[in-house]
Amino acid sequence: MNATSTKPNPLDLDLAGCESLVTALGFKAFHGRNLFKWMHKHGVVDFDAMTDLPKSLRTVLLETVEIRLPRILQTHPSADGTVKWVMELVDGQRVETVFIPEGKRSTICVSSQVGCALECAFCATARQGFNRNLSVAEIIGQVWHAARQLGAAPTNVVMMGMGEPLANFEAAVKAMDVMQDDLAYMLAKQRVTLSTSGIVPNIYRLREVSDVSLAVSLHAPNDELRDELVPINRKYPLAELIPACKHYVAGDKRRKITWEYVMLDGINDSPAHAKQLIRLLEGVPSKVNLIPFNPFTGSDFGTSPPDRVETFRERLARSGIFAMTRKTRGDEIAAACGQLVGRVQDRTGRLGRIRVEADTRVDLR
Repeated sequence: MNATSTKPNPLDLDLAGCESLVTALGFKAFHGRNLFKWMHKHGVVDFDAMTDLPKSLRTVLLETVEIRLPRILQTHPSADGTVKWVMELVDGQRVETVFIPEGKRSTICVSSQVGCALECAFCATARQGFNRNLSVAEIIGQVWHAARQLGAAPTNVVMMGMGEPLANFEAAVKAMDVMQDDLAYMLAKQRVTLSTSGIVPNIYRLREVSDVSLAVSLHAPNDELRDELVPINRKYPLAELIPACKHYVAGDKRRKITWEYVMLDGINDSPAHAKQLIRLLEGVPSKVNLIPFNPFTGSDFGTSPPDRVETFRERLARSGIFAMTRKTRGDEIAAACGQLVGRVQDRTGRLGRIRVEADTRVDLR
């Protein structure tokens, strides 16, 4: 990797961008389509190997642009088939990408930021602080590597890795467009999922430019508790979040919002919480994923007992809400939900505040 290069990176471009690149260099647009296809569908990043591009174009591309990918620094396989890749970026920052196999289904969990600024209380990523957004090339580069490692493009991609995708809106949307392109990874819209903690204005924006599946990190059925667990709720409370989500799936009876709900022992897992959640989601096409909390160093939370999780799920199901308990995958390699940490040069002061607050935490029980 060339950390000092200032040349444009073609991996930052969607199909239209590649066409514009080559036409600006004096060549036909279809050569841009071929360039795009070589990089993504065939995984070729050596211009000289792109044999159906004119030699003169390949020469110009070598002089004017540079394909730069994240580098797989570490590979951590799990006994259940899950694999976590630690990827190093050109500036030395590191993010984590996870492969989750399930029969014929192959899901890649992709990061969108170095760290996260939203400070969700139960998430290891949030404790690392935040450094910067990822570029399109750094997001799609994770999928590129996964396709090479697996020998084929994944069947599903979830923007649920490190970071808040809607806080990196333009790059996340363009990367998801590339994922869906027939000349790239050919993922259907329902097989690309963006997960957000609830940046309400950008949920409305997303509806205007994309139709990928939407997952929302909910984790609490009322504002008081969610303010503590998911602090973005203080800015965009449930009274704003729920209508935005209803609007996102309006007009298509087949679509549902997936609600992510981490089960925290004694915090959000009581029958009263289940009743509040049922009331909150009334009239919203919904699927609820109940996620056993995955412990990490420094966390004060505990995992809800399996019988309590099942009781919670049954209450939702009896009300007509489709709910399932997510199977924990990759926890022994810290690849499970909420465990991704990478290496973050924090710019927010988050780590310092955690140390100061360590002895003065609010008891949420």
